Amino acid sequence: MTIGNSSVILGLLPYHCYFTYYSIVSTKLLGPFLKLAVCIFLPVVLILWVVVGIVGSILGGILYGFLSPMFATFDAVGEGKTNVFIHCFYDGTWSTIKGSFTVVKDFKDVCVHSYYSFMEELRQKDGQYYEIRFLYLLPSLIAAVLGFLVDFPMISLIAFCKSPYMLVKGWHRLFHDLVGREGPFLETICVPFAGLAILLWPLAVIGAVLGSMVSSIFLGAYAAVIVYQESSFWYGLCYIVASLSIYDEYSTDVLDMPEGSCLPRPRYRRHRNESFSKSDSFRPPARIDSLTNARLDLKPLELLEGLFKECHVHGEKMVSEGLITSKDIDDAKSIKGSRVVSIGLPAYCFLQALLRSVDANRLGILLSDNTEITATNRPKDAFFDWFLNPFLILKDQIRAEKLSPEEKDYLGKLVLLCGDAARLKNIGSPPESERKRAELDALARRLQGITKSVSRYPTFRRHFEEFVNKLSEDLSKKDSGSSNSSGSSNRSHQSKNTVLRFFSSRSFKRSTSNNMSDQESQSVLARDVEIE
Repeated sequence: MTIGNSSVILGLLPYHCYFTYYSIVSTKLLGPFLKLAVCIFLPVVLILWVVVGIVGSILGGILYGFLSPMFATFDAVGEGKTNVFIHCFYDGTWSTIKGSFTVVKDFKDVCVHSYYSFMEELRQKDGQYYEIRFLYLLPSLIAAVLGFLVDFPMISLIAFCKSPYMLVKGWHRLFHDLVGREGPFLETICVPFAGLAILLWPLAVIGAVLGSMVSSIFLGAYAAVIVYQESSFWYGLCYIVASLSIYDEYSTDVLDMPEGSCLPRPRYRRHRNESFSKSDSFRPPARIDSLTNARLDLKPLELLEGLFKECHVHGEKMVSEGLITSKDIDDAKSIKGSRVVSIGLPAYCFLQALLRSVDANRLGILLSDNTEITATNRPKDAFFDWFLNPFLILKDQIRAEKLSPEEKDYLGKLVLLCGDAARLKNIGSPPESERKRAELDALARRLQGITKSVSRYPTFRRHFEEFVNKLSEDLSKKDSGSSNSSGSSNRSHQSKNTVLRFFSSRSFKRSTSNNMSDQESQSVLARDVEIE
């Protein structure tokens, strides 16, 4: 992982430098002075990217190379396993190496395809125009320095004061589970890891304190953003004071301590409410004391694999209908990709899931295997949170439209073809109402935008390439099979015609020898040949 990711970072660095500068200069979202400022400070960001990327690859490789074989070893000695001694060494060795290659490939896809998608969107997007307001640059910098000087020592002090409580409470919880055989001690295979957690819990507390100290730097520097957004240095000072209370309340909720904070929390926004409600506060999830109470938990990779299975089914159908051409599949294999296959087809599958959920009147999203994704069984993944809520909102919007079957079919083809005007002419007549057409166009663009964001997920590109290759292979097999069957049918048809001509000529000669002249026989033969 260290060698592979570092090679990707250093090998693509010239391309990243050039294309980032090109995208910033050519975008219409940024003003000339803001472009100049970004271009001046961009080398610092690129240097930090190289350092953080390489150091993160080293640490990630060490952790993955240590933890993956260890978990595989404990799994190898589980119940019902044979040749335990061999599996203790074999399991987790080659699989870890293959997993490392997979991580490097996903990292390369992010650095190439996801990066290119972000930069293309930056260059082509039209919207709000951003420019530097020089009047508030100096106050923002001063607020950032003051925020760092105040938040770093104060948040570090709060973290140090709460660390003994975190240490004692964590040990108390783990020892309580050990005695009662609950939580991580419920399963026999998890006992060694739970015991290791007891021994290493002080390191977790130290890591939490160091993480709080590092986060205080960014939390305090955010005062510059407040000053610039609110155009007020006073609101920046209010934020510096309020940030201490925000951290105090957050850490209190994490440790399950009594709610509230003794620190003041002044208002630092003009038209926004910064107060936390109890529902917004972070609460640790309730424990599952037994396997009987466990709910169905879904994994992002399983959902992604299910998505591409549906893409393959719908893709074959669209190819047979002529909506997806071989050129679209060939373009999907290139760096730029094909919008119809890379964006339109996954968006079409998402749309079918949303329509299925609306027809079944479900609160969540109903998959093709009748699995429903809800807020309780969704994958515990921050990336997934970014995508689930927009899909749920889009589902409610589709329900409110009360689409007819014809409008659903039109919306599906509109989503699939990504607004290609030339190809949209052949998909059927659009709704007569201009308002309904505009609403369907807005739904299609919204769904394609969400799907484009999903396509930047690290593992998406790898699964997408496997899907395109499989679809291309299946189509080539079908084409070769159909050509062979058509060739054999043509040969059988020709042989049948030859036999018919042979017997027709033989019977004709026998019948014409007595009743017809040679001239008449020639005319009949010519007529028979023309008919065949």
